[in-house]
Amino acid sequence: MARYTGPKTKIARKFGEAIFGDDKSFEKRNYPPGQHGNNRRRGKKSEYAVQLMEKQKAKYTYGILERQFRNLFEKASRSRGITGEILIQLCESRLDNVVFRMGISPSRSGARQLVSHRHITVNGELVNIPSYSLKAGDVIGVREKSKSLVAIENSLANNSAVFEWLNWNSDTMQGTFVTVPERIQIPENINEQFIVELYSK
Repeated sequence: MARYTGPKTKIARKFGEAIFGDDKSFEKRNYPPGQHGNNRRRGKKSEYAVQLMEKQKAKYTYGILERQFRNLFEKASRSRGITGEILIQLCESRLDNVVFRMGISPSRSGARQLVSHRHITVNGELVNIPSYSLKAGDVIGVREKSKSLVAIENSLANNSAVFEWLNWNSDTMQGTFVTVPERIQIPENINEQFIVELYSK
């Protein structure tokens, strides 16, 4: 599957925030990339530019390509409720994102790799599709053979984040996707309304 594999700090600097997690390089140079950096005069962005930037930020944050993201938006727009909120909730319900949120991997790209390399189970069955959409009550676990992986052990040991919509049992290395999170519970700094306006043009 095609995915972004370029320099992450450059992307983080473009958006002005560390969207890929802690980044020492970003902290040192938290101004836009490019030859002129801070000195370049940037005029006021157009409405379209602001909306496009927000969509790109969401795509990079969740590691989703354009076609997948567009499909998620269409699914959200067909659902009852606020389209923008449902779009973010669909992104949060992806298996790779939940593996990351549970602390099994320190990054979404790492979580995607764990899923595609068949280290993760859903309701006891092996699932190797990172975009697999979870439902409330689904049980996510680390495959028996993979529980001793150093990368997983280190990630869980260093994870202190707690989310109300997820339960995690470190003894069994299993967690439950209790419910789809409300927008207010999702920590990502994304203005989903701009994305809706962009796709609605």
